[in-house]
Amino acid sequence: MDRSPLPYGRGSVGKNKMKYPIAYHITFTTYGSWLHGDERGSINKDHNQYGSDFLSPNSGLHKKEQTSLKNPPVVLYKNVREVVLKAILRVCHHRNWIAHAIHVRSNHIHIVVSGEDKPEKMMADFKSYATRAIKKNSNNPTTIRKYWSRHGSTKYLWKK
Repeated sequence: MDRSPLPYGRGSVGKNKMKYPIAYHITFTTYGSWLHGDERGSINKDHNQYGSDFLSPNSGLHKKEQTSLKNPPVVLYKNVREVVLKAILRVCHHRNWIAHAIHVRSNHIHIVVSGEDKPEKMMADFKSYATRAIKKNSNNPTTIRKYWSRHGSTKYLWKK
Protein backbone atom coordinates (compact mmCIF):
# COMPACT_ATOMS: atom_id res chain seq x y z
CA MET A 1 0.00 0.00 0.00
CA ASP A 2 1.29 3.44 -0.95
CA ARG A 3 1.72 5.51 2.22
CA SER A 4 3.00 8.71 0.63
CA PRO A 5 1.45 11.83 2.19
CA LEU A 6 -1.58 13.41 0.58
CA PRO A 7 -1.28 17.00 -0.62
CA TYR A 8 -2.22 19.89 1.65
CA GLY A 9 -3.21 17.71 4.60
CA ARG A 10 -6.01 16.09 2.65
CA GLY A 11 -7.04 12.57 3.45
CA SER A 12 -8.36 10.77 6.47
CA VAL A 13 -9.70 12.64 9.46
CA GLY A 14 -10.76 10.64 12.49
CA LYS A 15 -11.51 6.97 11.97
CA ASN A 16 -11.23 6.57 8.18
CA LYS A 17 -13.49 9.56 7.49
CA MET A 18 -12.51 11.77 4.60
CA LYS A 19 -12.91 15.48 5.22
CA TYR A 20 -11.59 16.65 1.84
CA PRO A 21 -11.03 14.86 -1.44
CA ILE A 22 -7.40 14.24 -2.38
CA ALA A 23 -7.97 15.90 -5.76
CA TYR A 24 -10.57 17.08 -8.25
CA HIS A 25 -11.10 16.01 -11.85
CA ILE A 26 -12.17 19.19 -13.60
CA THR A 27 -13.44 19.10 -17.18
CA PHE A 28 -14.78 21.92 -19.31
CA THR A 29 -15.54 22.36 -22.98
CA THR A 30 -14.83 25.07 -25.50
CA TYR A 31 -17.66 27.42 -26.38
CA GLY A 32 -20.23 25.99 -28.77
CA SER A 33 -18.62 22.55 -29.02
CA TRP A 34 -21.27 20.61 -27.05
CA LEU A 35 -24.72 22.18 -27.12
CA HIS A 36 -28.00 21.18 -25.49
CA GLY A 37 -29.82 18.70 -27.71
CA ASP A 38 -26.53 17.26 -29.02
CA GLU A 39 -26.67 13.63 -30.14
CA ARG A 40 -24.09 12.76 -27.43
CA GLY A 41 -26.58 13.93 -24.80
CA SER A 42 -26.09 17.02 -22.66
CA ILE A 43 -26.56 18.40 -19.17
CA ASN A 44 -28.72 21.25 -17.90
CA LYS A 45 -29.75 22.48 -14.44
CA ASP A 46 -32.29 19.65 -14.14
CA HIS A 47 -29.91 16.93 -15.37
CA ASN A 48 -26.62 17.59 -13.59
CA GLN A 49 -26.45 15.31 -10.58
CA TYR A 50 -23.92 12.49 -10.43
CA GLY A 51 -25.42 9.40 -12.04
CA SER A 52 -28.42 11.22 -13.52
CA ASP A 53 -29.35 10.74 -17.16
CA PHE A 54 -28.24 13.18 -19.84
CA LEU A 55 -30.80 15.18 -21.77
CA SER A 56 -31.98 13.16 -24.73
CA PRO A 57 -30.82 14.23 -28.19
CA ASN A 58 -33.14 16.87 -29.66
CA SER A 59 -32.34 18.25 -33.11
CA GLY A 60 -34.72 21.21 -32.69
CA LEU A 61 -33.11 22.28 -29.42
CA HIS A 62 -29.64 21.74 -30.90
CA LYS A 63 -30.48 23.94 -33.91
CA LYS A 64 -31.88 26.66 -31.62
CA GLU A 65 -28.69 26.58 -29.53
CA GLN A 66 -26.55 26.86 -32.68
CA THR A 67 -28.40 29.95 -33.90
CA SER A 68 -27.97 31.72 -30.54
CA LEU A 69 -24.16 31.38 -30.39
CA LYS A 70 -22.29 34.67 -29.88
CA ASN A 71 -19.41 33.42 -32.02
CA PRO A 72 -18.59 30.25 -33.95
CA PRO A 73 -17.73 27.12 -31.93
CA VAL A 74 -14.18 27.32 -30.59
CA VAL A 75 -11.59 24.76 -31.69
CA LEU A 76 -8.22 24.72 -29.94
CA TYR A 77 -5.55 24.04 -32.55
CA LYS A 78 -2.16 22.63 -31.53
CA ASN A 79 -0.43 25.97 -30.95
CA VAL A 80 -3.38 27.24 -28.86
CA ARG A 81 -3.52 24.00 -26.85
CA GLU A 82 0.10 24.58 -25.88
CA VAL A 83 -0.71 28.15 -24.78
CA VAL A 84 -3.65 26.87 -22.70
CA LEU A 85 -1.52 24.15 -21.08
CA LYS A 86 1.11 26.70 -20.06
CA ALA A 87 -1.59 29.01 -18.66
CA ILE A 88 -3.07 26.18 -16.55
CA LEU A 89 0.38 25.32 -15.20
CA ARG A 90 0.95 29.01 -14.44
CA VAL A 91 -2.26 29.35 -12.40
CA CYS A 92 -1.44 26.15 -10.50
CA HIS A 93 1.97 27.55 -9.62
CA HIS A 94 0.50 30.94 -8.66
CA ARG A 95 -2.24 29.42 -6.45
CA ASN A 96 -0.05 26.64 -4.97
CA TRP A 97 -2.22 23.94 -6.51
CA ILE A 98 -0.78 20.61 -7.60
CA ALA A 99 -1.55 19.64 -11.18
CA HIS A 100 -1.44 15.83 -11.30
CA ALA A 101 -2.60 15.56 -14.92
CA ILE A 102 -3.67 17.97 -17.65
CA HIS A 103 -4.94 17.06 -21.10
CA VAL A 104 -5.89 19.91 -23.42
CA ARG A 105 -7.93 18.59 -26.35
CA SER A 106 -9.34 20.44 -29.38
CA ASN A 107 -12.76 20.97 -27.75
CA HIS A 108 -12.34 20.21 -24.04
CA ILE A 109 -9.84 20.09 -21.18
CA HIS A 110 -9.28 17.59 -18.37
CA ILE A 111 -7.36 18.59 -15.24
CA VAL A 112 -6.68 16.52 -12.13
CA VAL A 113 -5.65 19.00 -9.45
CA SER A 114 -5.23 19.27 -5.67
CA GLY A 115 -5.45 22.46 -3.69
CA GLU A 116 -7.16 24.30 -0.88
CA ASP A 117 -9.76 26.03 -3.05
CA LYS A 118 -13.13 24.78 -4.24
CA PRO A 119 -13.11 23.16 -7.68
CA GLU A 120 -15.50 25.81 -9.05
CA LYS A 121 -12.96 28.55 -8.24
CA MET A 122 -10.20 26.46 -9.77
CA MET A 123 -12.21 26.02 -12.98
CA ALA A 124 -12.98 29.74 -13.17
CA ASP A 125 -9.28 30.57 -12.69
CA PHE A 126 -8.21 28.03 -15.32
CA LYS A 127 -10.65 29.56 -17.81
CA SER A 128 -9.66 33.16 -17.11
CA TYR A 129 -5.89 32.50 -17.23
CA ALA A 130 -6.33 30.48 -20.44
CA THR A 131 -8.48 33.18 -22.05
CA ARG A 132 -5.93 35.90 -21.27
CA ALA A 133 -3.11 33.73 -22.62
CA ILE A 134 -5.02 32.95 -25.83
CA LYS A 135 -5.81 36.63 -26.41
CA LYS A 136 -2.22 37.66 -25.69
CA ASN A 137 -0.89 35.11 -28.19
CA SER A 138 -3.56 35.58 -30.86
CA ASN A 139 -3.19 37.44 -34.14
CA ASN A 140 -6.81 38.61 -33.99
CA PRO A 141 -8.19 38.38 -30.41
CA THR A 142 -11.31 40.46 -31.03
CA THR A 143 -13.12 37.93 -33.27
CA ILE A 144 -13.99 35.54 -30.43
CA ARG A 145 -16.12 36.79 -27.55
CA LYS A 146 -16.46 33.53 -25.61
CA TYR A 147 -13.91 30.72 -25.41
CA TRP A 148 -15.51 28.38 -22.85
CA SER A 149 -18.89 26.85 -22.15
CA ARG A 150 -20.65 27.81 -18.94
CA HIS A 151 -19.34 25.78 -15.99
CA GLY A 152 -18.21 22.18 -16.60
CA SER A 153 -17.69 19.06 -14.51
CA THR A 154 -16.08 18.98 -11.05
CA LYS A 155 -15.64 15.41 -9.80
CA TYR A 156 -14.24 14.81 -6.33
CA LEU A 157 -11.50 12.17 -6.13
CA TRP A 158 -11.36 10.39 -2.77
CA LYS A 159 -8.79 7.65 -3.55
CA LYS A 160 -5.51 7.51 -5.40
